[in-house]
Amino acid sequence: MPIMHVYLMEGRDDEQKARLIEALTDAAVESIQAPPESVRVIITEVPKTQFGIAGKTAKALGR
Repeated sequence: MPIMHVYLMEGRDDEQKARLIEALTDAAVESIQAPPESVRVIITEVPKTQFGIAGKTAKALGR
């Protein structure tokens, strides 16, 4: 059972996250012939104040 854990900076809407889940599931089905019902995708949203890029928070960088 493939399990994919994706960390995303906060701010994406439910439709975008649903498309990502579908695309990752499709990728697992195609690449490793996993049955779709066996694929798990976990999305963890990270606040911009807790997401670091090059030593600064994403919020400080205006992301």
